[in-house]
Amino acid sequence: MPVYNGVETPRGNSPDGPDQSKGPPPRDSRVLPSLMLSSCYPITLKFMDVGYKVKFENGNKGSGKFKRILGYAPAISDQIQERTILNGITGMASPGEILAILGPSGSGKSTFLNALAGRVQSSSFTGTILANNRKPTKQIMKRTGFVTQDDILYPHLTVRETLVFCSLLRLPKSLSKQEKTLVAESVISELGLTKCENTIIGNSFIRGISGGERKRVSIAHEMLINPSLLILDEPTSGLDATAAYRLILTLGSLAQKGKTIVTSIHQPSSRVYQMFDSVLVLSEGRCLYFGKGSEAMSYFQSAGHSPSFPMNPADFLLDLANGVCQTDGVSEREKPNVKQSLIASYNTLLAPKAKAAFMETRESGTGNYNSEEHRSSDRISMAAWFNQFSILLQRSLIERKHESFNTLRVFQVIMAAVFAGLMWWRSNFRDVQDRLGLLFFMSIFWGVFPSSNSVFVFPQERAIFLKERASGMYSLSSYFMSRIVGDLPMELVLPTIFLSVTYWMAGLKPELGAFLSSLLVLLGYTLVSQGLGLALGAAIMDAKQASTIVTITMLAFVLTGGFYVHKLPPCIAWIKYISTTFYSYRLLINVQYGEGEKLSSLLGCSLPHGSDGASCKFVEQDVAGQISPAVSVSVLIFMFVGYRLLAYLALRRIKAQ
Repeated sequence: MPVYNGVETPRGNSPDGPDQSKGPPPRDSRVLPSLMLSSCYPITLKFMDVGYKVKFENGNKGSGKFKRILGYAPAISDQIQERTILNGITGMASPGEILAILGPSGSGKSTFLNALAGRVQSSSFTGTILANNRKPTKQIMKRTGFVTQDDILYPHLTVRETLVFCSLLRLPKSLSKQEKTLVAESVISELGLTKCENTIIGNSFIRGISGGERKRVSIAHEMLINPSLLILDEPTSGLDATAAYRLILTLGSLAQKGKTIVTSIHQPSSRVYQMFDSVLVLSEGRCLYFGKGSEAMSYFQSAGHSPSFPMNPADFLLDLANGVCQTDGVSEREKPNVKQSLIASYNTLLAPKAKAAFMETRESGTGNYNSEEHRSSDRISMAAWFNQFSILLQRSLIERKHESFNTLRVFQVIMAAVFAGLMWWRSNFRDVQDRLGLLFFMSIFWGVFPSSNSVFVFPQERAIFLKERASGMYSLSSYFMSRIVGDLPMELVLPTIFLSVTYWMAGLKPELGAFLSSLLVLLGYTLVSQGLGLALGAAIMDAKQASTIVTITMLAFVLTGGFYVHKLPPCIAWIKYISTTFYSYRLLINVQYGEGEKLSSLLGCSLPHGSDGASCKFVEQDVAGQISPAVSVSVLIFMFVGYRLLAYLALRRIKAQ
């Protein structure tokens, strides 16, 4: 077998690739930075007695959580129990090889890969994982790529934009922007994405690249760092047989360059199976087989299990992992003792060999792998922070421009402004009740509209946020600020359009200063309402639940805002003092009527019996009885900062898994 970087590669092709038809060479290879041209640092991954348990309450569904909220002690039926997900998994993966993890759904494949990548809770994880006979270090983790089962990508970015932004964020700051872009272009060529590089990613609602191309983009995400160890969770899921084979061919070409490939796969075809160097078969978290893929059939035949007709080895292994075997060469049935006999056979014949291979040339520094070790720190230099912020802001503006400047959303605001202007067309200064109704409508609309939109921001991005944070792509603060600033253009443009139409149609105070003051109040109130939605969305992290909570919250704010009811019951009177609507409504009134002396004089409200008793009552309760504008502005500023601070703290508590 040929030798690459001191490692024997099992395939007969050259380390540079199986053949020229697999993909074009990297573009501009003469000027690629040393990060991509340097030899692959080989990593031999070993794992022994890997185990993982989860705790759960054995009670009625949902009752345990509800009782904890009420402060009740759990009953006997709600006692916490443990479930074993992985139990005693041992084996190894070598450079230049593909290790395939086979097993039915629920066998623990994804959990095992997360354990190898250090993305499980250390308290629930047992066993030993070594990289080159040492405990994985931060440097090793930087050379490890992890591709999740789901393709978590921004749908409106093109393939090139996706990889260029990722390259700018993940590659070392010692490289220039041009060099990082060249790395992204090289990976695009290496993975055969050149034809679709200017096509958007898309999703189930937006037409974009194909499923196979989307999976290769996910792999390209990790290839940007030129990983020595690449871990993939079911990369062929959802692909047809041909697309799956082409994807495994791509992984094979990467392995031939000295990389260690570990992948789970659900139901590979026979030609895909033949590309696997080593196979690990799991069933209910236990190992049934570990060894060369070409020797699996003979091993199970020696254990008394063989198919009665030629079939795909992967299908046969999955049948055994499900406890299904053939009897009399004709029928198939599930035998409860099949799994137990295979587990016992593995523990007797293969487990000692696997553990012996693990112990060979073992050096110091072993022990349980702590997943906290490689997590990135938010403590970075200001220059690096601003670089991350600018890149994330550019990406956010490109991704969200389709949503923020959505035609339907703009149409919604314009039509609301036109209807409001027509309903309050040229209202008279003395029509206090009507004008206060318009001001309160503006407070309602620009309280509900931005908060209902912003509540979905963080729940919708939770998956990609966790993925990128786990990879150490950026600090939380730079991401948070980029999201806040990126939403500002539309959050400020739409209220301006609304007020510009409604204000003059309704004939409000015809002074430029009054208009600008009203605009400042409305913009500030919109940003406060946006912050409320961000805080609730980040705290709950469930789009439906957060939407419900924000609706209830805004309903309480509106009802206590000071227009519908003035004498509130004592038990809920306090709500108006935390109501954003209450303070914005008071400020809008102050802009139009000031302290109300002029209006009171015009209406004759100072006389024993005013000319308009209803209007005078509104002047007394709404206009003259308002709190100081300075207090309202101070409270809104406090809410503006406070809601965003709560959102940031809520995001900090989410662990990057």
